[in-house]
Amino acid sequence: MSTTTATVSPAPAGSISRARERVVPDPIPTRRIAAVELRKMFDTRAGFWLMMSIGILSVVATTATIIFAPDDELTYEAFAASVGFPMAVVLPMIAVLSVTSEWSQRSALTTFTLIPSRGRVIAIKAALAVGIGVASMVLAGAVGAVGNVIGSNIAGVDVSWNVSAADFGLIILANVLGMMVGFMLGVVFRNSPGAIVGYFVFSFVLTGISEALSNAVVWWRDNASWLDFNRATGRLFEGADGLTGEVWAQVGLTTLVWVAIPLAIGLRFLMRSEVK
Repeated sequence: MSTTTATVSPAPAGSISRARERVVPDPIPTRRIAAVELRKMFDTRAGFWLMMSIGILSVVATTATIIFAPDDELTYEAFAASVGFPMAVVLPMIAVLSVTSEWSQRSALTTFTLIPSRGRVIAIKAALAVGIGVASMVLAGAVGAVGNVIGSNIAGVDVSWNVSAADFGLIILANVLGMMVGFMLGVVFRNSPGAIVGYFVFSFVLTGISEALSNAVVWWRDNASWLDFNRATGRLFEGADGLTGEVWAQVGLTTLVWVAIPLAIGLRFLMRSEVK
C-alpha cells in the first residue's frame, strides 16, 4: 500500500502582506451627510408640501390680517402673531418627519449601514431641524414685515414696528422649542402617525387639561408654569420686558422634564433597536 504525500509550496511573502492589507475608506464628511439629510426632508410629497406651506401660510395669514384687522390694529405685532400661529403647527411636523421618515420609508437600514454611528445622523437631523425652523421664522417675519407696510399704506395709518429684535428672537426660540418637542416625539415613537398624534395631544389636549386644573385647583394655578411646558414657553411670546429669572427657570425646567429627558430615553432605545 503506497502513500501519497502532497507538497504545498509556500506563498510568496509579498502576497501574504497584500492579503493582510485592508483598504479603510475615509469617513463620510459631515457636510455630505447634512446635504443628503436636507434633501431627504424635501424629497417626499409630505415633506415638500410642508416646506411649501411655510411660505403659503405666511402669505395667507398676512393677507387675512390686512383684510380683516381693524385699522388701529395694523401693527407688526398683529402680523407676527398671525404668521406665527401656523408656523407653530407646521414646524413640529417637519421635525417629526425628519426622524420618522427613516422608518416609514424603510431607509433606516441603508442610512445606518452607510453611517453606523446613529448618534451622528440623529444629531445632524436635529441641527437641520433647528436651522430650518430659524430660517422659516425669518422668512415668515419678512413676509409679515412686507404685509405691515402694505396694510398700513392701504389703511392710511402710520407703520408700527412694535416688535423689537429681542422680542422676535424670543418668538423664534419659542418655535424652536416647540419644534424640538416634535423631534423628541419622532425619536420616541419612530412612527409618523403616532408622533403626529402625540404632538397634538401634547400641545392641545394637555394644555386644555392644564387650563381646567387652573380653574379648579388653586395650587395648580399658582405653580402650573413650573410643570406645564406650553404655559412656560408661551411666556416667551409676551416679549422680553416681562421675562424674569423665574420665567427662564420655568422654561428650563419644563424643557428638561418634557423634552430633554424623554429625548435621551428615546435615543437610548433608538441606538439599541434592531433596524429592519
